[in-house]
Amino acid sequence: MAVTAAAVKELREKTGAGMLDCKKALEEANGDIEKASEILREKGLAAAAKKAGRLASEGVVESYIHANGRIGVLVEVNCETDFVANTDQFRNFVKDVAMHIAAMSPKYVSREEVPSEELEKEKEILRAQALNEGKPEKIVEKMVEGRINKYYEEICLLEQTFVKDQDKTIQTLVNEKIATIGENISIRRFVRFELGEGLEKKQENFAEEVMAQMKQ
Repeated sequence: MAVTAAAVKELREKTGAGMLDCKKALEEANGDIEKASEILREKGLAAAAKKAGRLASEGVVESYIHANGRIGVLVEVNCETDFVANTDQFRNFVKDVAMHIAAMSPKYVSREEVPSEELEKEKEILRAQALNEGKPEKIVEKMVEGRINKYYEEICLLEQTFVKDQDKTIQTLVNEKIATIGENISIRRFVRFELGEGLEKKQENFAEEVMAQMKQ
């Protein structure tokens, strides 16, 4: 079927992909916007995988301070060139990552950073929980494996669900930006501060405040 300019424009606004890629995806999807979006996403993830090994030594260090001054984040995100580092698209992406960190309080960037001691301790706790639930020993290890994956989703930035889009993880967001921008992107490190953290204080959910601000 013939692809209309309006459909190409709608798909570009939805995905951020190039005009030619949008046209080809729509032709492949017979004009179905949602199917074309999925085609672009699949191709983008494949392209991202190819770029993942390339050196990313440029980028920015972004800061985010929550409006009430109680949560602060510094995050370093790398790309391949200073040209991309200075684009609004890249900087807005980094700002979103910083705000996500403020809201969701991850401990590590990826599962590879989780110390082996911490991981083994968590596994011991999960094994004990499974056994206390009366689960047969032969399936306990499979249960622990599944619960460890859930643990990673809670503490590792790349595996957390993006607060502004519950259908994406941060890793998916990174892959989409790699496909759109055309350069490797790497979230290298971050630090998050919360006022009075570790001290006895009145209980307040600052993360909920951050997420509410992001949705405004």
